[in-house]
Amino acid sequence: MPRNSKDSLIQKIARQAYVTFKNFNASAIGDNKMLLDGQGNLVSLLTEIRAADLNIAPRQSTDSKPDRTPLVTYMHICETDAFSMGVFLLKSGASIPLHDHPGMNGMLKVLYGKVSIRCFDKLEKPPDTENDTQFDPPLPAFQNDSLRRSILRSTGEYSEDSGPCILTPEQDNLHQIDAVEGPAAFLDILAPPYDPDDGRDCHYYKVLQTVVGTDKKLEQHEEGEEMWLLEIPQPEDFWCGGEPYPGPAVSI
Repeated sequence: MPRNSKDSLIQKIARQAYVTFKNFNASAIGDNKMLLDGQGNLVSLLTEIRAADLNIAPRQSTDSKPDRTPLVTYMHICETDAFSMGVFLLKSGASIPLHDHPGMNGMLKVLYGKVSIRCFDKLEKPPDTENDTQFDPPLPAFQNDSLRRSILRSTGEYSEDSGPCILTPEQDNLHQIDAVEGPAAFLDILAPPYDPDDGRDCHYYKVLQTVVGTDKKLEQHEEGEEMWLLEIPQPEDFWCGGEPYPGPAVSI
């Protein structure tokens, strides 16, 4: 694909994303130097992107009464077999619940506002571990198969001046995203895209409260701490709407 110096920044990002991820093999990720080099180039381009480059104006907080419009919307930019790219827009106080990206890489770059991101890694669950663990409230036995042992990998706040938040199939693959102090928007790249027919479906989770004594609970979770997640259906109070993408056209 020839390069054009007049290409928009988002076109350059899309082209680099395709070059970076077109030969991605999740089983060989640890030895894939070309992927790591490509990611470095992609991170450099993403660090430059701003809302104005996509003809998106930062939205203001509103004090209007709650309505039936979604708190989170998505602008689709492009999708190939190697990656998908779009923009998520979060109203003030909005949250994208804890979810995963099975076998996928991801890059998130804030365009305006600020978001808080908590990232988790799944861990292998030893047999019958749940029998030695007490939860508050107690977990019904039929939910034991939905338990997922995990570790809180990282927590952080990101703004338009921050570099991208990066996830891989092995690290930071589960995350929750919350708008902080007003509306926010971020550019999102997933590679390869979600595809339930190929084992890449989105699953939602909630963090379980663990009892550590007769009357004590782990109220605060720290980075590096192991904890339990429960796989749940998509929360009823979360849904994502769509709106048109107003920025420069992208072609791959």
